[in-house]
Amino acid sequence: MSDDQPSIFRRLYDRVFPKAPDFFTLMAEQCVQVGHTANLLVEFMETGDMQVGKDIKKDEHLADEVKIRNIHTLNEAFSTPIDREDIYRTINDLDEIVNFCKSTVSEMDVLGVTPDKHTLEMAIRLKEGVAALINGFTRLQRQPLAAADDADLARKAERRVEKIYRRALADLFVGEDHINMFKRREIYRHLANAADRMAHCANTLHDIVVKMV
Repeated sequence: MSDDQPSIFRRLYDRVFPKAPDFFTLMAEQCVQVGHTANLLVEFMETGDMQVGKDIKKDEHLADEVKIRNIHTLNEAFSTPIDREDIYRTINDLDEIVNFCKSTVSEMDVLGVTPDKHTLEMAIRLKEGVAALINGFTRLQRQPLAAADDADLARKAERRVEKIYRRALADLFVGEDHINMFKRREIYRHLANAADRMAHCANTLHDIVVKMV
């Protein structure tokens, strides 16, 4: 037998106990996809360009493909390097961030709502939080304690979005234009929900770190 060929025992072992997929890389790649959507959302809130809005809708389809790939990989995995439920929650929460970004843009289009200073500010904070998640999941495997700091940054970004949301509602419910009030409230709520999912993901990242160290 050639020295390059694995032994019968090694082949049998690999079949019975297949190597675990690299979920650290898969989750980091999904974060990067979410980051691309968050960047587009800020651009849309800066310009109101509906072509950018269409790009966000395309991103949502790409994000679905990444989610399906990761869920399938998780379902097929014999073992995982970290808690299986934590991986599952991460995959779903990351996908929901993109879904809420897409819902925001879609409803703004349907309702005829244009960006304002509040939607832009919330989008910027969301982008900052997602950037922290990208950093956290990218260095989770080798620098878990640093990843915990990134989780804290993402949670702080969510709290900033929540403050902007409350301030936006306070500004909104002044005057008599009730139709505009209800339309914009829905848009603000979608952005707040995206940030909420971001915080959920940050909490899961922190939970993973606690279990690793």
